[in-house]
Amino acid sequence: MKNKTLAAWLAFLGGPLGLHRFYLHGLTDMLGWLLPIPTALGLYGIQRVQQLGQDDQASWYLIPLLGFTIAGCALRGILYGLMAPEQWNARYNPQAAPDAAPGQTHWFTIFAIALALLCGTTVLMASIAFSFQRYFEYQIDEARKISQ
Repeated sequence: MKNKTLAAWLAFLGGPLGLHRFYLHGLTDMLGWLLPIPTALGLYGIQRVQQLGQDDQASWYLIPLLGFTIAGCALRGILYGLMAPEQWNARYNPQAAPDAAPGQTHWFTIFAIALALLCGTTVLMASIAFSFQRYFEYQIDEARKISQ
């Protein structure tokens, strides 16, 4: 029996590593194995910024990968938490009754939804702001080179 609350927390806390996918679909889930790749690339981008400084263009592309992966997994946690018990049990617990306990929403589920919404939105907006800031700074630098 797959528990909706546990899936929401796994998507929020361990989503960038694919833990929610492994919980729901097993170790053979390809997307679960692919999720750590953009996470690792984003962490590598952060490491590059710490070593090479903010002018490293490769890190400008790598860091948002981490942010978008975290935001996407937080969104998946929200979707798991908001799924109706009948729909949850029909999809992940087909042998159970439509109103079985693993598909029910509890306060712990609500906390997972609220934290995923808060953190996911923050990370998404920070990633978008970082991307646009770096893009426009690069455009200004290139315009200065052309005008000189």
